[in-house]
Amino acid sequence: MKCTINDQVVLSRAPEGPLTAHISAFAAFISAQGYVLYSIHRQVHLAVCFSRWLKQKGVELHCISSDHPKRYLRYRARQVKPGLGDAAALKHLIDFLRDEGVIPAEKVSAPRLNPAECCARGYEQYLREACGLAKATIVNYVPFIRSFLEDRFGNGTVTLSDLCARDVVGFVQRQAPHLNRKRAKLMTTAMRSFLKYARYCGEVVLDLAAAVPIVANWSTPSIPRAISADQVQQLLASIDRRTAIGRRDYAILLLLARLGLRSGEVAFLELDDIDWNAGTLSVQSKGGLRNEFPLSVEVGKAIAAYLHNGRPHTTSRRVFLRAKAPIRGFRGASGVGSIVRHSLKRAGINAPTCGAHQFRHGLATEMLRQGASLGEIGDVLGHRHPQTTKIYTKVDLEALRTLALPWPGGER
Repeated sequence: MKCTINDQVVLSRAPEGPLTAHISAFAAFISAQGYVLYSIHRQVHLAVCFSRWLKQKGVELHCISSDHPKRYLRYRARQVKPGLGDAAALKHLIDFLRDEGVIPAEKVSAPRLNPAECCARGYEQYLREACGLAKATIVNYVPFIRSFLEDRFGNGTVTLSDLCARDVVGFVQRQAPHLNRKRAKLMTTAMRSFLKYARYCGEVVLDLAAAVPIVANWSTPSIPRAISADQVQQLLASIDRRTAIGRRDYAILLLLARLGLRSGEVAFLELDDIDWNAGTLSVQSKGGLRNEFPLSVEVGKAIAAYLHNGRPHTTSRRVFLRAKAPIRGFRGASGVGSIVRHSLKRAGINAPTCGAHQFRHGLATEMLRQGASLGEIGDVLGHRHPQTTKIYTKVDLEALRTLALPWPGGER
């Protein structure tokens, strides 16, 4: 006898087994995640077959574990041709059941950490709680410190009081040749930070941070690669704003180009960050600081167009969401970077780079050419140190040409 689930999925017979009472709720859940009807049907059908198999094996609801889907898929592979998304579909089901409290969360025994890893974890906690550093900074620092501790102590006990300048210098000298200049500088910064932490803990008396070698660094060595104003206009004009994805991408590109936001700042922007009455945008920047930006009419209209006619219905508070199921915010800055890369390629624009940061450089360059001071540019970009903004003094080539003396004997 046929059975219909939520007026969407028709089954040849009614569900059986321990999951029967939860099939309808699961169907509603994946439907709300934005999956198309075909995918909903496939996932529900698989859940029903899984429930029937659990009944045959005598597995009760509270006994279901992550091992059961693996065993079922091996059994299923002997009956029918496996589908590419079968494992993912059953993972969705198990995650849903756990989130709803239907089945208990599995207790995963924590892996045994070696002494170097334990020390690195303590340093990580210090960066997060005492220093309040951004997650991205912590993710960059800690692997260098883990490598340093393993290099010095191996799997043995970590005794920071045994560290000396020779250990620090030797590690940097061995690692630096295998890194580009930027990564090498990041490594030495992380080392100084860790050695200050060691003194903070009282385990190191000497200022070993002073022993960290300096990586060669020429002041403002390269000109920032900035997309031109004409290329920005060409890119914006190429976006098809008749579609929901187009309205989303247009708003994202405007935030990059007009406000100079970083890709991560755009990705993690939330609805509560926009004050429509005051016409401002609050953004959490590097280091956990919040910066407030004026919301121009152009940018505000673009965001509003997406929110009213393009953004999927969801409980997520993120402003910008994925266009494909599961509907949710971007995992990180790479989602915005992907939009920039594909938009540039689609428009046939030969930009300086494929990344999102060139819009930030482009805004600063354009402001400089229009007479803005470095202080004003730094305020717009949210720079904490004037030295960071000084790099843009090298980009105003047209202004520099007016100061050049004529070549003796005529033009060359």
